[in-house]
Amino acid sequence: MQQPKVLTDLDVAGPTASVMKKLPEVTLAFWIMKVAATTLGETAGDLFSQTLKLGYFLTTVALFLIFVVTLVVQLRSSRYNPFFYWTVILSTSMAGTTMSDFMNRDASSKYLSVGATSLGWGPQGLGLGYPSGAAILLSVLVVIFAIWRLSGMTFQIRDIVTFRGEALFWSAILVSNTLGTSMGDFLSDSSGLGYAGGALLVTGALAVLVALMKVPVVPNVLLFWLAFVLTRPLGATAGDLLTKPAAKGGLDLGTAGSSAVLLAVLLGLMAYALVRERAAAAS
Repeated sequence: MQQPKVLTDLDVAGPTASVMKKLPEVTLAFWIMKVAATTLGETAGDLFSQTLKLGYFLTTVALFLIFVVTLVVQLRSSRYNPFFYWTVILSTSMAGTTMSDFMNRDASSKYLSVGATSLGWGPQGLGLGYPSGAAILLSVLVVIFAIWRLSGMTFQIRDIVTFRGEALFWSAILVSNTLGTSMGDFLSDSSGLGYAGGALLVTGALAVLVALMKVPVVPNVLLFWLAFVLTRPLGATAGDLLTKPAAKGGLDLGTAGSSAVLLAVLLGLMAYALVRERAAAAS
């Protein structure tokens, strides 16, 4: 008796789909780069919206446009390129930072630096608060995953090779990074844990996920997406720890200096990943 055929992402895509790998392998280096990119996203987002006083609204519009440009470059690429991929991750982290801030904050003195009277040009923020903002973003993320599930596309990122699969992937990335910012800001600002305490709590949660990798009944795909969301609040709390004033529990290194150092680290990691990718392709 002939066994029924199991449709894969390639089968669904049809003969015109690119079969080249577009997304990276999930390794330790992947997670190091993810934390570096999300931490830089936090410090760079705050640099534009707060230090340069552009405000959450204008910065969100500008960074979202940058995200669109980087995403178009990634989608048009025929194969995986570390610089293209990680530039999109960085742009989603920066846009997610200010999108979350615009949703959750307002122009009250709680969110203004000393001597400031507004959050910059444009609307001053929706003031939903971190729990409400996180609940809305979590709902949106669940909807994206439900659509993804119903589409029949794979959740394994190494097997995503179609335009529709990539579109779903990047939609989930943008929302998850925005959600992670809300979670990180809640831990840092509202939970009483402070920046270091929030970072330690998220690190502990990630350690639990690593331990669960040894449990056969827990799907690795589920662990991946939980870790992907949680590395964003880790980046958010780490970024705040680096940049916020010492009086608030931070190291007061500033958004500009911290962003420059983190950018140099990320560029170095991207160059290393590109060299390894080319070496693997040549072998």
